[in-house]
Amino acid sequence: MQQVYLDNIPLEDAQNILLAKTSLARYTEVIKTQDALGRVLASSVFAKRSMPAFHASAMDGIAVDSKKTSGADEQRPVILKTEKDFIQVDTGDPIPAQFDAVIMIEDIQWLNEKEVEILAPATPWQHIRPVGEDVVAGEIIVSAHHKLTPPDLGVLLAGGILEVEVIIPPRVGIIPTGSELIKPEEDVTIGSIVDFNSAVLAAYVTQWGGLPQIYPIIKDDRDLLKEGIKNALKCCDILVINAGSSAGREDFTAEIIRELGQVFVHGIATKPGKPVIIGMINNKPVIGIPGYPVSAYLAMEWFVKPLIYNYFGISQPERQKVDVTLGRRVVSALGKEEFVRMTVGYVNGKYIANPLNRGAGVTMSLVKAHGLLRIPAASLGYEQGEQVELELYRPKEEVKNTIVMVGSHDLTLDILATEIRKLSQGLFLSSSHVGSMGGLLAIQKGEAHAAGIHLLDVETGEYNIPYIKKLLKDIDLVLVNLLYREQGFILPPSNPKNIQKVEDIVSGNLLMINRQKGAGTRILFDHLLRTKEINPNSIRGYTREEFSHLGVAAAVKSGTADVGIGIKSAALVYNLDFVPIGEERYDLLMRKDFLDSYEGQILLNIIQSSSFEKQVEALGGYSTRNAGQIIWEEVSPRDAQN
Repeated sequence: MQQVYLDNIPLEDAQNILLAKTSLARYTEVIKTQDALGRVLASSVFAKRSMPAFHASAMDGIAVDSKKTSGADEQRPVILKTEKDFIQVDTGDPIPAQFDAVIMIEDIQWLNEKEVEILAPATPWQHIRPVGEDVVAGEIIVSAHHKLTPPDLGVLLAGGILEVEVIIPPRVGIIPTGSELIKPEEDVTIGSIVDFNSAVLAAYVTQWGGLPQIYPIIKDDRDLLKEGIKNALKCCDILVINAGSSAGREDFTAEIIRELGQVFVHGIATKPGKPVIIGMINNKPVIGIPGYPVSAYLAMEWFVKPLIYNYFGISQPERQKVDVTLGRRVVSALGKEEFVRMTVGYVNGKYIANPLNRGAGVTMSLVKAHGLLRIPAASLGYEQGEQVELELYRPKEEVKNTIVMVGSHDLTLDILATEIRKLSQGLFLSSSHVGSMGGLLAIQKGEAHAAGIHLLDVETGEYNIPYIKKLLKDIDLVLVNLLYREQGFILPPSNPKNIQKVEDIVSGNLLMINRQKGAGTRILFDHLLRTKEINPNSIRGYTREEFSHLGVAAAVKSGTADVGIGIKSAALVYNLDFVPIGEERYDLLMRKDFLDSYEGQILLNIIQSSSFEKQVEALGGYSTRNAGQIIWEEVSPRDAQN
């Protein structure tokens, strides 16, 4: 019988239920101290010996009786005789009982082989490390439930601790489910999906200190899944079941957990990640998580991570948080706490954040994300320009050193980002694809360092400059050419419908995939329709939008569109056919102060480099004949008067 959600409770309540119901037995083992890095101590450790174990010299010099140096100054130097008044010592040497101070070698003057002269008195115990200065025998040197660091290992060994008792990590079983799943090494066919989730989930468990165990893929069969769960629970302390947690006809997880044990929660008020199951079988927590990657990874962090840290008795590390200004509006629905992946950059003295693709299956949104925006269940979202708090996935310094590029999508931006990482220490590039018009607005508002644009002015036939003059005023701007590229129709291999011109799309009643409003490619296509007097409503799929050229090519490749509009390089990536419409100029618009900055000059040098040129030309459909040339610049009237 098909199940429905039992609950739709707040995330925090679900986490509290899980921790309250879970009481895992801890097991320990004794290992060599030098092998204990990253392990968690089971009990406090007391030093067996002091360090240093004797009074030791902290400097190279001579050991003296401080009383014999009394009154020494430049007018009345004190002369000391070797063996009788002093002995030579090196750093770490023991100090004999008759001496109580060390004078540094640079503060003495040798008169002959047996006598030295000093010009200042020594104070008792100067430059001497007393017994137990670092470690005192009998004191606690590392407390229980502490995760051992490299310095910890050193102090343990210094204190005479050659072995330590540590907590054995919890064993976390991971069961991937789904008849469509295949192993990563298998060939992908229509209807099959590579099981990459298991590797990611296991990596998270390892990162948090647990011991992951990935079990074989279980097809959508109730009996097989039930048997798999029972077998896994014989070996593991925590069990994670990936996929099958929803309420579909092949989602058996909740029903089986209920049959074998108890279900405490089925469904949490979050987006993504709603279909989560929290249960218990044989006093072991069993967590069912969604199959969509983003949902699965967030659910792991919400529920498995706290279990592991709670098992060790240590606190979860908190991520850095930062106040950011939203570059785009972020809308949310009431009733669900939403988690939005964001890119962040530091522009004109403030942090600017833009949302990434919010789909639960878009793994790249986590790869590209700089941080996570948490929208409360009672909120409808946030407006553009509003300030919100963000939890950072990356160090704040990395975010500060990120060049923010907003505007039209192009494949070569990834080459730019790679070259920046290779050639500059600690500098990054992040690009957000919102179309050329979106890029212009970002520059106008001071929310981007650069904008990729390719806007054709149909009246003059000129690219970009007419739009800049019309929309951006009183700003010092520079327009730098990045490349020229071929635009055209992206088509299935061999062009089976024999598309040669836009009229063929209409006459053939073909299904199209378009770019979003404000994209330069969309503007070009609309201009083409106007010149041919074609009504956009006569084209099937005209309103279906993609935000990147690769997205258009992927739609054609998958067969969900007969034709798309985009650049040649995207067609070549997918081995598709391409019919050119014409060549266009793709430029980077920047504020002049950014171009003059260190980061701007790094960017310009890379664009002008032979390495960038070779990589771009190799993609096909590009020309870098004017790459790095300043096409146009404008100084605001205010600055011109100054």
